Amino acid sequence: MPLANVERARFWRDGRFRDMECLSATFLTHEYAPHAHDTFSIGAIESGTQIATLSGRKEETGPGDFYLIDPGVVHDGTPGGEGYRYRMIYPDTKLFVDILEDVTGRAFHATPSFSSALPRDPQLANAFHAAHRTLERAAGALETDESMFSVLAAIFARHGSTIVVPVDTQERSAVARARDYLIENFDSDVGLEQLAGVAGLSRAHLIRAFRKEYHITPHAFLTDRRVQVARRLLRQGRMPADIALECGFADQAHFTRHFKARTGVTPGQFRTG
Repeated sequence: MPLANVERARFWRDGRFRDMECLSATFLTHEYAPHAHDTFSIGAIESGTQIATLSGRKEETGPGDFYLIDPGVVHDGTPGGEGYRYRMIYPDTKLFVDILEDVTGRAFHATPSFSSALPRDPQLANAFHAAHRTLERAAGALETDESMFSVLAAIFARHGSTIVVPVDTQERSAVARARDYLIENFDSDVGLEQLAGVAGLSRAHLIRAFRKEYHITPHAFLTDRRVQVARRLLRQGRMPADIALECGFADQAHFTRHFKARTGVTPGQFRTG
């Protein structure tokens, strides 16, 4: 099916899957800024191609390729060629654990994750698209539940793994302190010298080590953290103008620009989805 000649994005939440966020979109020029989610990011392209950078590695994906991105993994995305049409869902970890425990019949004590962020699996990608369409058209409960449940279980069965915690180092601990400080003080105007003091590193060393560890600069991480908090507040029905100031953005226009760069939709679309 050919691409539409205009950009469009539809965003909604599905209450049958723990208010899982869902997106279907056609992007011709929109470029995602580097960002991360506090949920999984799962999706596949229906038409066209996208160029994505995940954990510092750039790859071009098209129909038949999956996006299986763990929570907290920094990624971006830009149209390849003439653009792309794709479908995405953002299930939380608890939803995946519930499904795994249902499938296996036993408690799942590890943290679910994926062994590859961009696997090629055309058959499963087609099944994902079909399940996603049932969500979008609000099909009957049993049809929707069965198709998406089956796809999510199959995705993890084929491509799932568990997180292996990396060995700690002094530098990793330093940038983790800086990261945690930004998480806790996202609404403050944190300066580089202040953040370097928290980490116990020089300013140049902090920027270099932070980018090496998280594939994003401290400022970009802070902006992304603000967007993540804003998403939660928008889900609660709060007004974008109030959220902009509460989350540390200069004004609503500043907030809208950064929010759309990381989600593909405006705060207003996200709030009412």
